[in-house]
Amino acid sequence: MNYLAHILLSGDDKELRIGNFIADSVRGKDFSRFPNRMAQGITVHRMIDTFTDSHPIVSLSKNLIRPQYGLWSSVIIDLYYDHFLAANWADYHHQGLELFTLEFYNDLKEYWDVLPPRIKRFYPIMVQNNWIYSYRTVEGMSRILEQMDQRTRHKSKMSLASIELKTHYQELESHFKQFYSQLQVFAKDAIAKTPLD
Repeated sequence: MNYLAHILLSGDDKELRIGNFIADSVRGKDFSRFPNRMAQGITVHRMIDTFTDSHPIVSLSKNLIRPQYGLWSSVIIDLYYDHFLAANWADYHHQGLELFTLEFYNDLKEYWDVLPPRIKRFYPIMVQNNWIYSYRTVEGMSRILEQMDQRTRHKSKMSLASIELKTHYQELESHFKQFYSQLQVFAKDAIAKTPLD
């Protein structure tokens, strides 16, 4: 799953959300420089990724685009799933998506001192372009995919991945909804079982 899902799956806990969000920018297992709840979020993020990467429904989605994108299929499906989460946001959260994302950006500023350098570098661009809110439309997701393609120096060909999103839209959305209901249960259990220290 990508940023939006990781944030939402953390519930209303601010530090847990931030830890879940920054996890890909944290190396190793030494989380001592982070508050305990943030460290827990990093651990939960990794558990969610392992669950997602090995899930048969997610594999079905990857197989739809693997011939075109090979190893990049996992990254693209993560982004597709965040699109479906954003596009169906009212089914999963009571607060509007735009306000939800703006409040989260403010939360990141509050914890600026402990954010990894990579997060600090892309934070201004993320906020300026409101990346997470833009996930809700195919056009917004197309822009995100183009930016990701640039970051890979066009090796991934992700700029073309909106074609497969449109082509397989209903099937992919069905995969997402089936998978996400299971992921919600898994994440809740993972948070409950993950120690704070």
